[in-house]
Amino acid sequence: MKRKLLGLLLAGLTIFSLAGCQKQEQPPQEQDQVQSQDQDKPQDSPEGGQAPADQPEEGVTVRVAALKGPTAMGMVKWMEDAAQGQSQGSYEFTLAGAPDEISGGIVTGEYDVAAVPANLAAVLYNKTKGQVRLAALNTLGVLYLVESGDQIQSAEDLRGRTIYATGKGSTPEYALNYVLTQNGLTPGQDVQVEYKTEHAELAALLASGQADLALLPQPFVTSALAQNESLRVALDLTELWDQAAQGKSALTMGCLIVRQEFAQQHPQALETLMEEYGASAAYVTDEANLEQAAALIEKNDIVKAAVAQKALPQCNIVFITGEEMRAKAEGFYQVLMEADPAAVGGQLPGDEFYYQGQ
Repeated sequence: MKRKLLGLLLAGLTIFSLAGCQKQEQPPQEQDQVQSQDQDKPQDSPEGGQAPADQPEEGVTVRVAALKGPTAMGMVKWMEDAAQGQSQGSYEFTLAGAPDEISGGIVTGEYDVAAVPANLAAVLYNKTKGQVRLAALNTLGVLYLVESGDQIQSAEDLRGRTIYATGKGSTPEYALNYVLTQNGLTPGQDVQVEYKTEHAELAALLASGQADLALLPQPFVTSALAQNESLRVALDLTELWDQAAQGKSALTMGCLIVRQEFAQQHPQALETLMEEYGASAAYVTDEANLEQAAALIEKNDIVKAAVAQKALPQCNIVFITGEEMRAKAEGFYQVLMEADPAAVGGQLPGDEFYYQGQ
């Protein structure tokens, strides 16, 4: 019995030893091939490479900034999903009241992705020497001239008046200047424009009667109208733009930009973000979801739900990517370039500015 057990033990040791020798004696060429194959396999962590195409990239928290207004309104479903742990990606959101609160963070790398005025995207591209990409258009024309009274019926009626506005050095200023000049009015001479810092501040001045003519975006137009019955929408700046441009461009108010470094290092995380933002914009603009979307807008301290519910259909929230994005943006930037090169940072963005995905 002892001899039989000893024989089995020796046989087992021999098999184990042979297996070990076979592994050690593997030709160096085959070892290199195995190692190369292992290195080429995608890993779940950022350190090991990109995540599989059908899975969100793990270990990456995307820092997202947006302005309070239509740009942030289109994000609220996405923001809520992230807060409830129901989003595919991981995100940190920051909402700001003015563009300059965001632009510095993009330059320094504090934010990875940001929703900003469309012209600011071109300015940041030039300022950072091409380190910013345009990923999507998220807002088309949302600007309206609101007056106390019933005197403004056309652009010519603005002659000799003072317009209060927000967005100096940004899309609202350049859009207003373009519309005025195309209608034979010189800003600063025929029409005076006084700029305030935030939309909410200007809406409050208009509602209280301290300003009698103002250029405001939705949803702040609706907010002001609800507080002062003497106010009315006098002119739609988008209509005035379309008349002046004659189909050669579109008023492009807001967009989504991404730092080039982030897009290169985390393309899957960016693609996941784009899918979730696009789905959020679709949810918010669906009439069936107006009440729920408005509640989320109030929850994020953008405007009251009652105002948001009335304003959403006029906010022109979109999510346009790819070639359509490029066509609309290029026409818009060309108009700004011809009016004032500083509006786009001195020169038109190059081809690489337009993000086309993976």
